[in-house]
Amino acid sequence: MEKYIMVLIAAGSLQEGEEIGSELVKHGLAACCNIIPEIKSMFKWKGEICKQTEVLLLVKSKASLFKKLEKRVKKLHSYEVPEIIAFPIEAGLQDYFKWMDEVLKT
Repeated sequence: MEKYIMVLIAAGSLQEGEEIGSELVKHGLAACCNIIPEIKSMFKWKGEICKQTEVLLLVKSKASLFKKLEKRVKKLHSYEVPEIIAFPIEAGLQDYFKWMDEVLKT
């Protein structure tokens, strides 16, 4: 069975998140992208503690597409080092996976 993944991507604004999500879906690198608005992020960057409001993208894709997805996000993203983290999807509705197979780039 194909390995499916959930990719988390934090973006600096709703507009940026929508642009990234739309491009990933348009080019068959994501079957679906959910955007959670206004998350609060705290992180250390270049020696400073940062607190920022961001949006979180939940991207459903395949492991075989991750490198292309990563490359596209890095090209579109405003951050020098964007968060792009993938987790395996261990189980799910088979009809959903079938739909993903139909809409994702092969």
